[in-house]
Amino acid sequence: MLSDEQSAILRELSPPFTIANSTAMSTPLVFCSPHSGRVYPKNFLKQTRLDSKTLRKSEDCFIDQLFGPAAAALPAPMICALFPRAYLDVNREPYELDSRLFIEPLPDYANKHTTRVAGGLGTIARVVADGEEIYAKPLPLAVAHERIDKLYKPFHKALKDLLEARKARFGYAVLIDCHSMPSSSMVPAIEERPDIVLGDRFGVSCDSILSGMIKQGLQDMGYSVQKNQPYAGGFITEHYGVPVQGLHAIQIEINRGLYMNEQRLEPSLGYSRLKRDLADLSRRILERLPGLSAYPSAAE
Repeated sequence: MLSDEQSAILRELSPPFTIANSTAMSTPLVFCSPHSGRVYPKNFLKQTRLDSKTLRKSEDCFIDQLFGPAAAALPAPMICALFPRAYLDVNREPYELDSRLFIEPLPDYANKHTTRVAGGLGTIARVVADGEEIYAKPLPLAVAHERIDKLYKPFHKALKDLLEARKARFGYAVLIDCHSMPSSSMVPAIEERPDIVLGDRFGVSCDSILSGMIKQGLQDMGYSVQKNQPYAGGFITEHYGVPVQGLHAIQIEINRGLYMNEQRLEPSLGYSRLKRDLADLSRRILERLPGLSAYPSAAE
């Protein structure tokens, strides 16, 4: 039975995600924005030792708004988490948990030895993007189970259903997983980052013809583009991208310096141009998709 506190949190996060254009079946494309949520439960804000602006460093700010018009124009469904990444990260395994974060020992089925957990960025994050500790004290393990059962699992069921419906209709489905990354100016220790990084798990999660076409389309628009470095795709790309089953997934990471002021967390002058370019890119993808069903990876 849920406590009053847990019930209040679930009311704040009802619904926990949105699906725009959910019944659109004119294209096999599905868009996903797992990290742009910005509904911070009141009890979570009481638990954290950080101010709201610091917590937002983990957000993929405005990514849902940048890709939303592109999905609507096709039309294609777009699923967006409303809860923030600092609260629950659906781009992780369901039980990718950090033993340093919880009072009780973790269950045997928890995966506590991944690189992401070591960095404090598991399913329930211990730190925000720049490494600052989120919580003032360890959490009961029941907190993780509640967030996973009530938010994580429904999100992934909805995403799976969207993909399977389009695969049944077209014989294949294509997931565009939408993200953003800090610019080099916000991460002084790294070299200058490209405008966009495409992640296809080094060719495993998406047909190379499709990922190559997306890369070329972005370069034609004037963007600098890399593949798989420094981001090859997270759990969503890896889990749902199975080309031999007719499921293709590609992650698109956009440099925040292109479209926002990272200090003030506000859109910049580049915001409107990027939004138009993403809509144009989506139309280009759609034009090329009919040939995807002929690719060997989708036909096997």
